Amino acid sequence: MTTTDAAVEIIQRDPGVEGPLDADLPPLLDRLYRARGIRDRAELDYRLQCLPRPEGLGQLEAAAQRLAEAIQRDERILVVGDFDADGATSCAVAIRGMASMGAGQVDYLVPNRFADGYGLSAGLVEPIMARRPAVVVTVDNGISAIEGVAALQAAGVGVLVTDHHLPGPQLPNADAIVNPRVNAPDFGAPNLAGVGVCFYLMLATRAVLRERDWFGPQRPEPALAELLDLVAIGTVADVVALDYCNRLLVEQGLRRIRAGKASAGVAALMDAAGRDRDRANAADLGFGVAPRLNAAGRLDDMAIGIETLLARAPDTAAERAQRLEAFNRERRALEQGMREQAVDALEPGAVGDERHLGPILCVYDERWHQGLVGIVAGRLKERYGRAVIALAPDQEGRLKGSARSVDGLHIRDLLEAVHTRSDGQLMERFGGHAMAAGMTLKPGQLDAFTRLVESIASEWLGAVLPQTVITTDGPLAADEFSLAQAQHLRRAGPWGAEFPEPCFYDQFAVVDARIVGERHIKMRLRPRQCPGQVIDAIAFGAAETHERLPAGDIEAVYRLDVNRYRGEERLQLIIDYLAA
Repeated sequence: MTTTDAAVEIIQRDPGVEGPLDADLPPLLDRLYRARGIRDRAELDYRLQCLPRPEGLGQLEAAAQRLAEAIQRDERILVVGDFDADGATSCAVAIRGMASMGAGQVDYLVPNRFADGYGLSAGLVEPIMARRPAVVVTVDNGISAIEGVAALQAAGVGVLVTDHHLPGPQLPNADAIVNPRVNAPDFGAPNLAGVGVCFYLMLATRAVLRERDWFGPQRPEPALAELLDLVAIGTVADVVALDYCNRLLVEQGLRRIRAGKASAGVAALMDAAGRDRDRANAADLGFGVAPRLNAAGRLDDMAIGIETLLARAPDTAAERAQRLEAFNRERRALEQGMREQAVDALEPGAVGDERHLGPILCVYDERWHQGLVGIVAGRLKERYGRAVIALAPDQEGRLKGSARSVDGLHIRDLLEAVHTRSDGQLMERFGGHAMAAGMTLKPGQLDAFTRLVESIASEWLGAVLPQTVITTDGPLAADEFSLAQAQHLRRAGPWGAEFPEPCFYDQFAVVDARIVGERHIKMRLRPRQCPGQVIDAIAFGAAETHERLPAGDIEAVYRLDVNRYRGEERLQLIIDYLAA
């Protein structure tokens, strides 16, 4: 264990059981897999036939029977989605999946983030009824839609809920609920994203139709594996735990992309993000494709993202992807401006002068965009190592906020305490979990809310700020600083939530350093283990938090990366934490 900063503790993962898992695995990979809980080489077998069986997934069979019936009767089916990447890909999987099975009347509706709020709300019932559906299928939402489902059922509309969020004390009275967190104790994939749940429903519906002899020469049985690029994007974007099932789904989707079998919309989004399809990995989906989809939901209407994913012609897909790219550029510019305004307000002195700041930061500006406060809260949390609540006004003059927290401060519990101690006078609504939450303040309550939030956080934490803990895979051996190792690690994933990309901790001598792109620090480093080797490295965004360029000896948490330029590949280190 090494501490390099008063607020940062760097620890090394437990390597787990004694290896090796497999004699054919490189020693470094063997150690990394064991440290992530892999106990059997079978847990790295990502063939599609190894997908966990659907038995035990709540009311999946009942939902599949009703959906198959709607397809065979040519009933109107309406998919109600969500305005993030998981919701968009779920919607596209449902529409493309049902259409491939012969559904003739399938449409979708996604609530507007700013006008409608989240999910199948009571306010969404009227526009739903205007479409005159016989069946509504929710994707990535619905488990808390008590009023919305009741209103549709009263109007004679069937409702199938597919969701993956935790249920409340009451479940909606739907025809069927498909959710791995509801009545599914024996299901082998409890961490599915919304898109994964939807994919399972498509598989089950196809199985029912197969039993009913629905498919034949005039209506061939569809290959639903063609939807796996969408499943991979939604799974990575929603940051669900990459357990065995989710890794399998993501890897299968990535293999389709790398093999040139991506759908037109996914291919266009990869191109718009400047990512190589033939080398695609989970990070390309999470940091390339997903932000472009999410930008539509944050700034405008997620329908643009869904239409991109549904596009059949490459030219159409490319045109729509460029619209998403424009939204993403706008999102980045707005986000950077909001972040800079927040930093200016929080740091009246020199860069990094945050000694006067309390254990939680509440930031607000009347110019801010409510669709971006979550991103800004996350960026400020990373910068200051404190919980952050960022707020912006909505069209009715209320304040919409988003919170991101740190280990040691349960942000949803804190909001519950605020609500209780204020007798419900400060917030109209709130929700979330330990690390992230959202809230809507009543008009004129910002100052009172801020004071109470800061008071409770100080009471709970005392004078000691929560410490940022960075978990690494320890140091590398001298012969592991190589392009071959970086290439191995790139292919060895998919890496993601609870199956993290390998990162290492070492000491280096700085050969030289310079600022690139105004915000990033580019360096050449000499590893302590192999002083004869000089390696390129980059620390993204580090120029904003470091007053001086690194020099002399440094300690760093880093990842091995393959830098591809003009067809040539070189080893590069991505610096995640830097301490002089």
